[in-house]
Formats: sequence, C-alpha cells, structure tokens
Amino acid sequence: MAHVATWKIERVKRLVDMIVSSPVIGIANIEGIPARQIQKMRRNLINKTSMVVSKNTLFDLALKEAAKQKEGIDRLIEIIDGPTALIATQLNPFKLFKELESTKTEAPAKGGEIATEDIEVKAGQTSFKPGPIVGELQKAGIPAKIEGGAVVISKDKVMVKQGEKIPAVVAKVLTRLEIYPLTVGLDLRGVFEDGTFFPKAVLQIDETIYINNVRLAAVQAMNLAIYAGYTTKITIKPLLLKAHSDALNLAVNAKIFTKESIDVLLQKANVQMLSLALKTQDALDDDLRTLLSLPTKELKKEEKPVEIKKEKEEEVEKEQPEKEKTDEIKKEKEVEKEKEEKPVEIKKEKKEEVEKAQPEKEKTDENKDKNQQKGG
Repeated sequence: MAHVATWKIERVKRLVDMIVSSPVIGIANIEGIPARQIQKMRRNLINKTSMVVSKNTLFDLALKEAAKQKEGIDRLIEIIDGPTALIATQLNPFKLFKELESTKTEAPAKGGEIATEDIEVKAGQTSFKPGPIVGELQKAGIPAKIEGGAVVISKDKVMVKQGEKIPAVVAKVLTRLEIYPLTVGLDLRGVFEDGTFFPKAVLQIDETIYINNVRLAAVQAMNLAIYAGYTTKITIKPLLLKAHSDALNLAVNAKIFTKESIDVLLQKANVQMLSLALKTQDALDDDLRTLLSLPTKELKKEEKPVEIKKEKEEEVEKEQPEKEKTDEIKKEKEVEKEKEEKPVEIKKEKKEEVEKAQPEKEKTDENKDKNQQKGG
C-alpha cells in the first residue's frame, strides 16, 4: 500500500467535517484569478462563507467520504475541473450565486484565453497621438488612420468571435485601447443543498424576471379560484363581493326594487329620460333645458324677433334698388300716358266748341234768310 502523507489525511478529514456540517456546499472555479485577488475575495466573504482552496484529488476524496453521511454530495465531483475552491455557507444556493457574481471584475487579456463573447472594437477617435501606435493597431487588424491630428478607427471591427482564442497581438492592443474582455471572479459551477444538486444553469437566473413570474402566477391562481368559486381564507372576501355585485346586477336588469337596487334603477331611468329628452327638445321645459345645457324658451323668444328684424332689414336693403327702378319705370309710363291722353282731351274740347257754335251759326243763317225775305 502506498504511503499517504499525514497532512493529506488530516486535510481530507477537515474537509469531510466541513462538508458534512454545512447545509450548503458549492464548487467554484478560480482559474485566472491572481492570488492577491483571491485573498481579497475571501476577506469580503468571511462573514457569509468559508472558502478552501486545495488539490482536486483531495476534494474528490473528501466528497466521496462525506457521501457516506450526506447522500448525493459526491455529485459535486462531476463539476470539479481546473483550479477549484470549495465553499461552505448558510446562504441558500441562489443567494450564494449572487454573492459570488458580485465579486467578478473586468480584466485584460494576455493572449490564449477563450473569448466568452464577441470582442469588438468600435469606430471613432482614440486618445492616441499620431505615431507608431497606428502601425500596431493596423498589424492587429484594426482599421486605424490619422485624421485631424488624432488616431481614428474608421469602422467597427470584430476582433475575436465568441469561443475563439485571443491572439497575443490582439490582446496587447486591446489593453492599449482599455478594452478588458475577460471577467475575473469566483465562477460557481454548482451547489448541493438538502439532497438536491443545483447546476450553474439553474442558479443563473434573472431575479427580476423570476419575481415577476411568481407574482403573475399568484394573480392567475387567484383569478382561477375566483371564477371556479373555490373558497379559501384569501378568496372568500373577493367571492362575496362578486356574489353581491352579481345579485345587484340581476336585480337591476330584472327591475326588482330593493333598498340597494332602487338608487341604481332611478339613476338608470334618469339617464334614459335625458336620452329621450335630447330627441324631443321642443317639448322640454326650462328646467330640463338647463340640465341638458340647452337654451331656454324665453331666450329663444327674445332671439327670434331680432333675427326676423334682421332678415327684414336685409330684404328691404335688397329690394330697395329694385323698388327705385320700378318707380322710375312707372313714372315714365305715366308721362307717356299723359302725352297720349292730352291730344284726345284737346280734340274733345274743340269738338264741344264746334258743337256749341253750330246752333248759333244755324240761328244766324235763319235770321239772315228772314231779313232777305223781308227786303224782297
């Protein structure tokens, strides 16, 4: 049998005790995190968690041994890969995930890292002055040029696609441009609590969306219970209110008079009366006209003569020129008539004079004859 160092046995024993005594155990990846930053994270989490960094083989042994007392805990072995830290806490798995996410910070790439998302350089003016930097940017594949006394990136350029390795030359210029494509921090791979294993995909949820979904489910459950008439301590009050409202609606529609329905029925009748009144405005009294914001009859009477008078004045003004023209025509006709009648009157007068003079002439002629006879 191979000899096992005493310190390793003691270390595994302490790990087993830690795993068994803690309600929540998590496995986090610490790859790429500087030792100084790990120590800082440990200090920040000291009041909430206990974090141990060790060899992966010792973690495997401790988890297998702890599984004899806490069934299923050895499932955490599946997610141990690379530099690892074991975390023991009283926090629930989701709070633990949130706490560790808050420790993550942006970090520059050194070259050779895998891009977790597309790394893109945006177009625009840089802080560099014209010089060798233009050649460095162009060598890395960045479309750079000198414009207006400054170094300008002419268009957007995706330097590394998600899942690809970051070339060292690109990593160098990204740092010069203050683009930090890496996220450094404790990467929680999975958590075990009370016989249940929570992988990262389950822990990585949007808290706001989750809370909204829970609220929506509560509202939908309440609606379902109300429409199904399912009585509970929560639904009984809304159900009674709904029953009262339904009963009142039935009484109003069936015209059943009660202490509660009479007011509603009178209001309904009043609305119907006003609606009918609007269709028969001429038959309304002044009170209803005022209620409907219509002019009263007295006001109508006062306004009517004014309107009639105004219309007559307009008609008179309109007829005045026609009347003057008619008078002139009439006057001309009278003058012509006078001219026509005047010779007739003169002729008549002459005739009368002739008729009057005729007897005298005849009488004179008779006397003349008599005198001639006497002389013979």
